[in-house]
Amino acid sequence: MTAAPLLEVDRLGVRFGSVTAVSSVSFTVNVGEVFGVVGESGAGKSATAKAIIGLLPSTAKVRGSVKYTGEELVGADRATLRRVRGGGIGYVFQDALTALDPVRRVGDQLVEAVPSRREIGRKAAAELAESLLAEVQIKNPARCMQSYPHQLSGGMRQRVVIAAALIADPELIIADEVTSALDVTVQRRVLELLLNVCADRGAAVMMITHDLGVVAQTCDRVAVLYGGIVAEQADVFDLFDAPRHPYTQALMASMPHIGDDSPFVPIPGSAIQVVGELTACPFAPRCNHTTDECRQSLPDITNEGSRAVRCVHPLAEAVS
Repeated sequence: MTAAPLLEVDRLGVRFGSVTAVSSVSFTVNVGEVFGVVGESGAGKSATAKAIIGLLPSTAKVRGSVKYTGEELVGADRATLRRVRGGGIGYVFQDALTALDPVRRVGDQLVEAVPSRREIGRKAAAELAESLLAEVQIKNPARCMQSYPHQLSGGMRQRVVIAAALIADPELIIADEVTSALDVTVQRRVLELLLNVCADRGAAVMMITHDLGVVAQTCDRVAVLYGGIVAEQADVFDLFDAPRHPYTQALMASMPHIGDDSPFVPIPGSAIQVVGELTACPFAPRCNHTTDECRQSLPDITNEGSRAVRCVHPLAEAVS
């Protein structure tokens, strides 16, 4: 018997005034897996992630369904969202310096978050916070507890934010571009740390990134977003072996390859901003395979086993 998904997102939409950040996004995240969400800036990745746990501003209009362990989160009251946010679902923000209060010590911020998730006293909360800092491989957790965020390196701040997300021992961690603000030399260490800690705890990870290299190295399945829709969704090996959506193929063609001196193949044009309802394929203006049909209607989703493609003219599958 197949276990029920941990997270179910169904036709999720997010709108800010006339601008539609997310048109229709559907996917599931299973227990213990690493699920990737990849796409260019403006594809709707972060809006999707923040809509899941109710972190969008009040001006955002959210439609569709998000179920965590079967419980509906879209339209849920504040008490429900507070219980899930940081409880069942932890969130690791892209910019740790912004996520942390700059005028309060790290230890105070972590200790304050503990009692709201666990019924323990302040001393036990401080011990838990210090143990979490040690778990994320901060060499001197006691000193870190007494530090202000600006006194820490970027890598250490990101580890603190990871520790904060782990306070309630969540079943799912949403990692929103966790390495994009870090030096290249630090990125790999932080990414490996996050994945190892989550694997040790049995937590699933929703890995949001613009970096296909990160997806290839870390994810079990992946959804490719463009223009606020899921262009393609597949097992990671299937996706890289035979991309079926022209946007997925274009993304891969634009990646640098070690030992390959051939020039980059940039995607022509710019990422789309959707105003009003999406009525056609958002990639049509940049696609080499566009026909009138692509411009006249939004393609249906075609399911091909474990893969889903939203394209009028999907590319041919690779021949083995």
